[in-house]
Amino acid sequence: MEVWIGRDGERHGPYQESDVRQWLRSGEVSPADLGWYDGMSDWKPLSSLYPQDLPDAAPAFTPPPVPPADHASSWATAAQPRAALMTYAGFWKRVGAYILDVLVLWIPNMIIGGLMGANEAYAVYMQASQAAASDPQLALHALQTYFDSIMPALMVETVLAWLYFAVLESSSWQGTVGKRALGIRVTDMDGKRLSFLRATARYFGKVISAFTFCIGFLMVAWTERKQGLHDLLAQTLVVNGRPEGQATVQQDKPQDSQGGGTFSA
Repeated sequence: MEVWIGRDGERHGPYQESDVRQWLRSGEVSPADLGWYDGMSDWKPLSSLYPQDLPDAAPAFTPPPVPPADHASSWATAAQPRAALMTYAGFWKRVGAYILDVLVLWIPNMIIGGLMGANEAYAVYMQASQAAASDPQLALHALQTYFDSIMPALMVETVLAWLYFAVLESSSWQGTVGKRALGIRVTDMDGKRLSFLRATARYFGKVISAFTFCIGFLMVAWTERKQGLHDLLAQTLVVNGRPEGQATVQQDKPQDSQGGGTFSA
């Protein structure tokens, strides 16, 4: 069952009931916070919904509006949510997003390689390597010539990949095409949108993750917040949910007023 949490006229979630119960037991949410799930007519304090997890009575609280039936279109979080309330994207979901991104970049990379002579350089290398099969020195020379020929194309492709990841992860999407397709996004440690510089640091941090025999990538599978080495270096998180589903919903107030409440369980 999915449970919405309300605080200071703002609603957040939905979250799994087991997570909400755990947060109550650990003190990450207050018994005064309100809860709502399908079938309820109004909000109730979490202390009355789950007295077995935290039996203390909660003080009176002004409830936020009941969420509409279309949950997917009305997710809400505070402007600065705490990372403890985020759900982190798992290892395989991130692998799937990366595979999609490789496919997206494959087409322009093939075009760039073709325009800059990479295909012709490969054909020449294959002919030279076959002719020098019995001479290791000539084979090494053929390989060096091949890399010299494709180096300009490799440099352009590297710049393209950097801009693809850094621009999209620092944009309003907060993620690449692959991440967006799988419903995940990249944030800083406070759940905020990345700057271009931080997104750049995260991208080139992947070089370090790769040089650790890819252990830096595998760390996503066992670290507490599902962070790879490049995430730890750049101080970033990859969490579930698209950014447009995280807009703050204020209590009923005049249009020019600003709500001051935040959800910091």
